[in-house]
Amino acid sequence: MKKKLVSSLLVLTMMAGLFAGCGSKQTNAQGTEAQSADQVEVVQETASPAMEEINDKALNIIDDNYRTCYELFVYSFCDSDGDGIGDLKGVTSKLDYIEELGCNEIWFMPIMPSTTYHKYDVIDYRDIDEQYGTMEDFEELVSECHARGINVVIDFVMNHSSSQNEWFKEASSYILSLEDGEEPNVNECPYVDYYHFQKENGSGYVQLGDSDWYYEAMFWSEMPDLNLDSEAVQNEFADIAKFWMDKGVDGFRLDAIGEYESGDPVASTRELGVFVDKVKAMNPDTYLVGECWKTYDQYSKFYESGIDSVFDFAFADYDGYIAKVLNGNAKSGASTYGKAVTAVNESILEYTDSYIDAPFYTNHDMARSAGYYTGDYALEKTKMGHGMNMMMSGTAFIYYGEELGMRGSGKDENKRVGMYWTDDAEAEGMCDGPKDADEVEMPYPSLEEQKDDPMSIYSYVKQAIKLRNIYPEIARGTGVFLEAVSDENICVIQKEYDGESITIVFNPTENESSVDLSSLGLTEIAGLLQTGEEVATFENGTATLPAYTILLLK
Repeated sequence: MKKKLVSSLLVLTMMAGLFAGCGSKQTNAQGTEAQSADQVEVVQETASPAMEEINDKALNIIDDNYRTCYELFVYSFCDSDGDGIGDLKGVTSKLDYIEELGCNEIWFMPIMPSTTYHKYDVIDYRDIDEQYGTMEDFEELVSECHARGINVVIDFVMNHSSSQNEWFKEASSYILSLEDGEEPNVNECPYVDYYHFQKENGSGYVQLGDSDWYYEAMFWSEMPDLNLDSEAVQNEFADIAKFWMDKGVDGFRLDAIGEYESGDPVASTRELGVFVDKVKAMNPDTYLVGECWKTYDQYSKFYESGIDSVFDFAFADYDGYIAKVLNGNAKSGASTYGKAVTAVNESILEYTDSYIDAPFYTNHDMARSAGYYTGDYALEKTKMGHGMNMMMSGTAFIYYGEELGMRGSGKDENKRVGMYWTDDAEAEGMCDGPKDADEVEMPYPSLEEQKDDPMSIYSYVKQAIKLRNIYPEIARGTGVFLEAVSDENICVIQKEYDGESITIVFNPTENESSVDLSSLGLTEIAGLLQTGEEVATFENGTATLPAYTILLLK
């Protein structure tokens, strides 16, 4: 980026109009929303922001497992048949939207038959829930994804099944048929070894009928825990994985890996490793990412299993490093972000030197990120948080609707409401969302209003993903925190990959800040993420960043 271009961009006339959100809610320290009389004001820019011109470069997308992944809840995404419930055909109809956003992978929350709206209690691991459509619909969806270069990752729930799963029904029926003093025999009923049955009640155990037998169900009585130490169960899930891989699935998101063996992370890691080895033996390119909602020093240990990725919870949620920095709650200010990148990387390297980090900002279990911020800079912080997530190494994940600044907190249903395509709730494709969700008022406009606004949250997220797709080193280079040129207002991270280097400068504060980078030998602006109309400059080795700005330099 030449100085002449920066100067010309600085004189862009930015016309602005103010409009209020449909409603507003404030977020407390626990990440839950409380009603507020104040409305969130949004500035809608009508002139093209400088970042559009600066970031107008050729894409360099590499076909590997370092991707930008869109987490999608089919139930609430797009309804193709008018019943108010999202379905696979609806998702297929919106693939152009996901591709245009820049994502090249989709993680589908559970799609298998289930008794619940969330479908984490699986009845049949080799089928599609009828609310979502048919196996033919899924096969068509996978084909259309692949035609666009989008990989397909499905949720794979091995920790527990539904109580309505035939495995559990047969095992329960057999257990209940035993005479007093008679012990179960796997030769008579193999499925008794699929679960944890015992005669003593214990923590996380549920009584089986009115018998003196109990079964483990740590999350819910209707989700009995599976025995992943059983060779039969291990082989069963390897066969199930092959079934879906044969359908074209590119990877699996593994639910609750830290609970495979309750209270025993070593055994859980071992059991996870068995599955990883079996899948990789079938196809080493299959992508595996695990969920372990613990501190980074705890979830790092699961890399010993050989898994590709474990979700980077350290940076997520209202109390993660990103929100802490943006809300001014981080001890070292902006530098806290860079120090955390270093600490997490070093923690993982204790267990493997071959891994793909999995940064994410929110997911289906967390309050949505637009609710993390209040006050005059709520919009800027909402945007900046996504930029900080997308500049991280690995496969970066974004939860559906986050690109619009949707809100939802409290009970899980509120976090999984219908995608905000338009204000018209009766419009084609709109979903009712979970029936037990509260009414969630959105502070920012729908996609219909945001898509043509170059300064909307949607446009910002789109630009952030675009930079990942321009510079492979963002995702593939290990982030090195340059502490010597960073401080409480500025964080500088450098990455290298395949002979290319990029330096990313973050100003996550409400004040303009400058930093002398002349010692790094940088010559030009390579990319920009701006949250307001002010534009960053780079002259004589000094970068000057307006509030809530990310600047990329080469």
